[in-house]
Amino acid sequence: HTKKDLDGFRKLFHRFLQEKGPSVDWGKIQRPPEDSIQPYEKIKARGLPDNISSVLNKLVVVKLNGGLGTSMGCKGPKSLIGVRNENTFLDLTVQQIEHLNKTYNTDVPLVLMNSFNTDEDTKKILQKYSHCRVKIYTFNQSRYPRINKESLLPVAKDVSYSGENTEAWYPPGHGDIYASFYNSGLLDTLIGEGKEYIFVSNIDNLGATVDLYILNHLMNPPNGKRCEFVMEVTNKTRADVKGGTLTQYEGKLRLVEIAQVPKAHVDEFKSVSKFKIFNTNNLWISLAAVKRLQEQNAIDMEIIVNPKTLDGGLNVIQLETAVGAAIKSFENSLGINVPRSRFLPVKTTSDLLLVMSNLYSLNAGSLTMSEKREFPTVPLVKLGSSFTKVQDYLRRFESIPDMLELDHLTVSGDVTFGKNVSLKGTVIIIANHGDRIDIPPGAVLENKIVSGNLRILDH
Repeated sequence: HTKKDLDGFRKLFHRFLQEKGPSVDWGKIQRPPEDSIQPYEKIKARGLPDNISSVLNKLVVVKLNGGLGTSMGCKGPKSLIGVRNENTFLDLTVQQIEHLNKTYNTDVPLVLMNSFNTDEDTKKILQKYSHCRVKIYTFNQSRYPRINKESLLPVAKDVSYSGENTEAWYPPGHGDIYASFYNSGLLDTLIGEGKEYIFVSNIDNLGATVDLYILNHLMNPPNGKRCEFVMEVTNKTRADVKGGTLTQYEGKLRLVEIAQVPKAHVDEFKSVSKFKIFNTNNLWISLAAVKRLQEQNAIDMEIIVNPKTLDGGLNVIQLETAVGAAIKSFENSLGINVPRSRFLPVKTTSDLLLVMSNLYSLNAGSLTMSEKREFPTVPLVKLGSSFTKVQDYLRRFESIPDMLELDHLTVSGDVTFGKNVSLKGTVIIIANHGDRIDIPPGAVLENKIVSGNLRILDH
């Protein structure tokens, strides 16, 4: 394993040393041709064939499970954080696939790409699904050495990764999926079982459920020519200006990330009018194509240089790649512009508040927007630093407020919410430094600004 990892790292590091300047020439970036990004409605309008079960039996669901819950103040894999009715991201994923397998009498397996950070904890948890109707496989992504920013030498002294060496290694981003999946032998196993496509998504994107219409479009293309790679994109809002976008570049569809954009063009890249869509990281990829390209060493992904500062203050860089960047290496690639509901990532406790609230209802592991909500979009929620960690966040809500009629919520400072609070319109709650605001049980706040100090005591 270590040898394969270091081989992969050496290739990436050599490329990093050779490539100078931005990886894209801004002058060559064009809008993608009309037919290269299809509206989801058009794909859905084709309906479903009678033999949808046999189509489903050729699918594998892959979840990217390498991330830790550190940004939300949790130890261990992010996928084990409870998001709804005690269910974790992993629970919801297994429920969704089990529901599919039972409904259509199929055998869609779940594959988790773990990192060395998440592997052990995830495997312990997997025992609880042994009675579910889902086969679960795991493989590990690579482990690469972090590089000292000044000397460009590895920080690690040897290949162990315990003790003081723990911080010397990192998982090199989800672009590593192609090599790791192939090296694990699992790719060949699944092809041997007759599987043809993988549906890849981030485990923290609760909108990334198996879509039968997209799958049918892949397996039964209208023009008879199969796509090897489909990227789900969705329309940008003001909140998504940093998301990677699909462009036409030297005759191929290409994913351009903000890190690759020359500084002079960053504002143009962020513009919602010129680049209207962004990548959700829900990807449908042909297994046979992955095998072919991996064997030809033909998967080309731009290097993302991610600077980090270790606990001791040492500046390091880690070289990463992104799974969607490989789109240009595949034949007949396609973007599908999907509804926003397929992009529901939980990156912060502000996102967590939305998915725990009555804005969504939970059915067989899938979250759908409540019919009682009159607007198609979700409210904009910004919780301050007192809410960053999951345990602090949970302590501050006696129950999750009613948010069906909420447009915008900003909370800052030491604020707690009693039971059965209802929030409507625009609500801003700001506790000044040293003050505390307790929103009383049953309170209805509609278009209100609450500031200063408010404490209601029982007598």
